[in-house]
Amino acid sequence: MDIAKQFKPETILLWQQAADCPEAKRIISLFPNVPVKLIEHQNINPLQNLSMAKALIKGKRILMLGHSSSFVGYFEGNPSRLPEQNEGSKTNTSCIHCRPYYKLVPISNGCPYCCTYCYLAFVYRKFSPFIKVNTNYDIMFKQIRKALKESTGPVSFNMGEMLDSLALDHITNLTALLVPFFADLSRAHLMLLTKSSNIDNLLKLAPNRQTIMSWSLNSQKMIDSFEPGTASFDERINSALACQKAGYRIRFRIDPGIIYSGWQNDYAELIKKMMTQTSPENITLGMLRILPGHFNLIKQAYRNRGKILSSYLLVNGASDFKMRFEPQKRIQFYSFLIDAIRSFDKNISIGLCRETPDVCTALKNRFNLNQCNCIVWNN
Repeated sequence: MDIAKQFKPETILLWQQAADCPEAKRIISLFPNVPVKLIEHQNINPLQNLSMAKALIKGKRILMLGHSSSFVGYFEGNPSRLPEQNEGSKTNTSCIHCRPYYKLVPISNGCPYCCTYCYLAFVYRKFSPFIKVNTNYDIMFKQIRKALKESTGPVSFNMGEMLDSLALDHITNLTALLVPFFADLSRAHLMLLTKSSNIDNLLKLAPNRQTIMSWSLNSQKMIDSFEPGTASFDERINSALACQKAGYRIRFRIDPGIIYSGWQNDYAELIKKMMTQTSPENITLGMLRILPGHFNLIKQAYRNRGKILSSYLLVNGASDFKMRFEPQKRIQFYSFLIDAIRSFDKNISIGLCRETPDVCTALKNRFNLNQCNCIVWNN
């Protein structure tokens, strides 16, 4: 069941310079019985006396309303750098295949879900433990237009890289603002990625070619094991179907793929339901990849779930410093999924997410190198 729809913070932190913001006032009015604490600085840690693991969990029930000076950030397609690479170098030597796009971040520091393998839990471990909504949307719209003006060709604005795009949409109403806004931008595309079934606002809007909806999928066993509180597999497929019928472009991202006893049957069933019930324009595949330090955090924060995840046979050696299944196992996994997908549609676009050169080379004739979930391309 999708718990995000019942999200209620235990505390609201209100930055004093956002106190008169109409959007901040509107969100506060949704939670009349929740205490509001006025704060002087946005960069605070209200849970500094707790361990990192406990703060990770408790911070998911603290909502901050503030402002941001940076809603849009350019991602050059380099997810990491090698140790010998200079910090200021712009050369992509990470050897992890990825494509450039813009990150769109109106919400930061996390989401209500507790997905065990979510890399953001480790990324934000040094940041303040709360969910932050940046309500100065006028700056966001200006920065989108500026980025578009400075770019050529189709431009992707990905609102699913640093947050779940829909989990809190019933509170923020961001899709109600962004979908019509992007309708008037012929070269700009809004990419929404989610594990949620929170589509009520989307269905009230007029769809357009500039908005692309994408659902992160996994087998129901993996959802039950590592994505507690998110929408079930069937809820995600039904939400995608409803959006597709309404006129939205839809995609899927099967990521992170995990090899376990019986995985072939589970992922074959996933693909069968996905391909017979919907018509996605792209399916992007990725596999479990996690930093060693992340294991320590999730074992403390999520106990048994973290221990189970850390029991998978992952190896070091990738140039992004992350632990992964060994290359031949990844090739086997991808080949199985690609064969299953192609049995339903021989021509559908299939991409790989942040893979190493050896795996990409082994599968080079089986996927679309420059077509994946986070970007748009000229047909």
